[in-house]
Amino acid sequence: MGSFSIWHWLVVLLVVLLLFGSGKISGLMGDLATGIKSFKKNIKEDEPDASMADTTAVPPAGNLPPPTVGTAADANRTTVRQPPTV
Repeated sequence: MGSFSIWHWLVVLLVVLLLFGSGKISGLMGDLATGIKSFKKNIKEDEPDASMADTTAVPPAGNLPPPTVGTAADANRTTVRQPPTV
């Protein structure tokens, strides 16, 4: 079948222009360009955050309760629940 010639592409372009109009196509291209610019801007904003990450930093102290002091017998104790009596 071969590739399309320049005349085929011109007919397709003419049909697209007749269906959508030149104003709508230019508006869509403007919206596409705005989206690409916004995407590139957000990518540039995210890159410095990743490079500023310090892998040697000490993790922040949390609000953990202090460890309880118990005996070895307390650590080995298991709790057995009794079924409810009816």
